[in-house]
Amino acid sequence: MRVPLGFLFGIVFLIFARPELLTLTIGGAIALVGLLIRAWASGHIRKNQNLAVSGPYAYTRNPLYLGSFILGLGFVIASGIWWLSLIFVALFLGIYLPVMRVEASDLTQLFGEEYEEYARKVPIFFPRITAYKAIDEKFDINLYMRYREYRAALGLIFAWSILLAKAIFLK
Repeated sequence: MRVPLGFLFGIVFLIFARPELLTLTIGGAIALVGLLIRAWASGHIRKNQNLAVSGPYAYTRNPLYLGSFILGLGFVIASGIWWLSLIFVALFLGIYLPVMRVEASDLTQLFGEEYEEYARKVPIFFPRITAYKAIDEKFDINLYMRYREYRAALGLIFAWSILLAKAIFLK
């Protein structure tokens, strides 16, 4: 459900967007922050093998979704159309909150008390200010590549290019 709705919103977004160079610059900078958070998170997770508690996972249990939210927020700002933010937030909450709850249940089954302690101390979405634990696990570029997180960067470049073309040619 996430992927088809995301593509549908992406199409609606690109059709209705009316970007200007200022909104593109501000939104692009914000989107880049979201992209970097996603990249950082992907280099610290070993799905269903180890409980991820290093890197951004020391601050939020769902840094990939946080990064996606910030990335989407950046695009909404870049669009220059305020009401697209209402659709974006509604879709995000409607899709990702249930997913986060299901994943929390799955992680409880996989990692038991270890996850429950982590969940008590680390927020589900908005990050805490200090790290959960001082864990010296480095970013692993191989994980970033395995999860094909570079596709998010390619998507950002593609969509931002369309917005830039709209800003330049459709005044």
